[in-house]
Amino acid sequence: MSFSEWAECQLAELELLTSMFPSEDELQVLDQLAVAELRGYVEGSGSGDSPPSSRPQFLIKQKLDAGHTEKEEVVLSCSYPSEYPSVLPEVTVRCSSLSRAQQTRLHCALTSYLSENCRGEVCVLSAVDWVKENLPCFIDKSSPAAPALKREAAHTAPVEGFTRLWIYSHHIYNTSKRKNILEWSRELGLSGFSMPGKPGIVCVEGAQEACEEFWSRVKALTWKRIMIRHREDVPIDPQDHRSVDLLRKFSGFEEAMFDPHGNRGNHMDLGLLYQFLSEKGCCDVFQMYFGIEGR
Repeated sequence: MSFSEWAECQLAELELLTSMFPSEDELQVLDQLAVAELRGYVEGSGSGDSPPSSRPQFLIKQKLDAGHTEKEEVVLSCSYPSEYPSVLPEVTVRCSSLSRAQQTRLHCALTSYLSENCRGEVCVLSAVDWVKENLPCFIDKSSPAAPALKREAAHTAPVEGFTRLWIYSHHIYNTSKRKNILEWSRELGLSGFSMPGKPGIVCVEGAQEACEEFWSRVKALTWKRIMIRHREDVPIDPQDHRSVDLLRKFSGFEEAMFDPHGNRGNHMDLGLLYQFLSEKGCCDVFQMYFGIEGR
């Protein structure tokens, strides 16, 4: 799909969501300018041929059965990567009854369900429906409702798994962010690397739950643009504690610099990056990041 096709799909889904959730108590658009830029681009009234740089972000608020006597508000925070729906949207579920561990498990299962069943299609409504059906399962695991977890998700979304996330940022300069990336990866037992500068690249690999926690922390920081460019998920036997280490391509986590140059020393030698990725058996992601074959 092209940028224009992605934009058309995003705008069509936003218009559908607006018709289904007409009240701001149900659907709250956080950046009206981003939606206006998207509409202008689709309708040909935007400036130039480049797609808009801003990303539509919105909240869907629902009163759902959370396994208690009274329904409570559940908020889905949604953001469109520019390549959506070819890549998954960023969806975060907030509910006061969810502990951090329960929220992480829910996000793992939701992401796996969407990845297996909805990749390449608009899927925010699918995410809303899935959360409606499965939320009680994650709040109270002792509840009789727990076995009702949607069959597709139960089959395709094991909580135990290995994940590798390839994260792209417009830039990584801030020393505090760079320190957070290093400290959080080590705290969570993740391996990989981060490349500061413009663009910024982060790869983390390890237990799926730890990767999801890392991403939830990183994306909460202030960025001009950040997204998961590619992810790899591998189910593992929860009884085999060696599986995660056997699947790793990196022995630890490091900040990698590749002959920085430019006026601010913020550009890296992409040829050296490609060589580094090749040595780790990851050269195929170079084209995913930059749209060209490395050499």
